[in-house]
Amino acid sequence: TTQAARTSLKQALKVSFTGGTVMGLGVAGLAVLGQEIDAKADAFGGMSPILLPMLICGLGIIFSIIGTWFVTIKDEKSNVQTALNLGNWSSIVITGVASYFIVMWMLPETLSLRGYEFSNINVFYAILVGLVVGTIMSIVTEYYTAMGKAPVNSIIQQSSTGHATNIIAGLSVGMKSTVIPILVLAGGIMASYYFAGLYGVAIAAAGMMATTAMQLAIDAFGPIADNAGGIAEMSQLPPEVRERTDNLDAVGNTTAATGKGFAIASAALTSLALFAAFVGIAGISAIDIYKAPVLAGLFVGGMIPFVFSALCIQAVGKAAMDMVQEVRRQFREIPGIMEYKAKPEYEKCVAISTKASIREMMLPGAIALITPVVVGFIFGPEVLGGLLAGVTVAGVLMGIFQSNAGGAWDNAKKS
Repeated sequence: TTQAARTSLKQALKVSFTGGTVMGLGVAGLAVLGQEIDAKADAFGGMSPILLPMLICGLGIIFSIIGTWFVTIKDEKSNVQTALNLGNWSSIVITGVASYFIVMWMLPETLSLRGYEFSNINVFYAILVGLVVGTIMSIVTEYYTAMGKAPVNSIIQQSSTGHATNIIAGLSVGMKSTVIPILVLAGGIMASYYFAGLYGVAIAAAGMMATTAMQLAIDAFGPIADNAGGIAEMSQLPPEVRERTDNLDAVGNTTAATGKGFAIASAALTSLALFAAFVGIAGISAIDIYKAPVLAGLFVGGMIPFVFSALCIQAVGKAAMDMVQEVRRQFREIPGIMEYKAKPEYEKCVAISTKASIREMMLPGAIALITPVVVGFIFGPEVLGGLLAGVTVAGVLMGIFQSNAGGAWDNAKKS
């Protein structure tokens, strides 16, 4: 139970860190693009395109808090997932309405970026695009990971014939779950670009990230419910208590996947804004995919998410083996554990998990940090651009696949 609690905490911290990082990078990309926008006629000394996303994201925290007021459960038969969705959608609607007045107040009537002219109302439309993309991503993720839905039911049905068909069904669900999110992301990118060019894509990401506080709160719900169930079981509380915590945990698995999907979608839009900022700073007009070095960089970039994922999975396997061996050792050498007459050495299991998580993640982290630097210095900005494009496409697909497959498997085992 101690290890389960630590695992749940790590999941919550991971998504929180990812959400904060994506938001920070998005604002940084907007700051770079905002400097290139011609907005001298505004009341902020030409800084309104830079200040706008900061204000929207800041007020989004308040709107997320207001959204929690709509999360109510009247009785035990109430649908927990529906209540959480109502709070999420409420914060999104409030953000959308407030964004109109903020945009009309801050931005001048016309703006231009790299020869692309657009109006302030088009910036508002781009923000709405980001909010709509985030909402659809949440709905799609819920469908593929929630109990009672067709994807999870298909995994349950195929699990009756053994482990192999369970794995096949889960992989299939995860792969199919990438179709709609990618189409939605592609449509969102095209629509936001149509409204306000590259700044529209970046501000759409800012609009999506405005409700990050609500997304993180919903995501944290999962680990809290999971740990509550562990406490109920270890405390030998009545079966109906454990049944309630199991239901909450099942919803928590879906919300955890939803939070990850939201972070992935935000990262995809943010990466395009950063990509545009990179092209401007590097002083290159375009990245020509017909050039062999650029194409090579594209393939190498597409490989990195797979290597990163493989090393992470390998690290989990090694840590799990060490954990199992330690547990077996304690059963052999400490008599009376199963009879509750002796106390297990919990701290040794915790130490194994902590050391493994730090030691085994050094190599994947180093690859992610060092590869772009090395490629940029040796091969130049164009090849680096190809590398970043490959990383973005493969990383988004891999992230959606793994997140939804894991959430579907997690809920399938509860049925």
